[in-house]
Amino acid sequence: MPKGRIRIKLKSYDHHLIDDTCQKIVDTAIRTGALITGPIPLPTKNEIFVVDRSPFKHKDARDHFGLKIHKRLIDIINPTNQTIDSLIHLELPAGVEVEVKM
Repeated sequence: MPKGRIRIKLKSYDHHLIDDTCQKIVDTAIRTGALITGPIPLPTKNEIFVVDRSPFKHKDARDHFGLKIHKRLIDIINPTNQTIDSLIHLELPAGVEVEVKM
């Protein structure tokens, strides 16, 4: 039986998608008998891109485009072998980046 913890970091552009993914991971871990800490929302990273509408004329006319990266953190404490197996076989959506540390 593995000891310690598994730390899962999730990143996504869509907050609904990342919340659904967190719920799937938490349900799977609880069903297999592991303790859960989280999901903890980490600060959202906002990137704003400013683009001139016209390169030569109307220099004051600009468009602003924004991009938000949502992040969540889940700790699984004292995972069992069944927890690890079920997390490996869990199907996650394509728009979520998952980083796992043991």
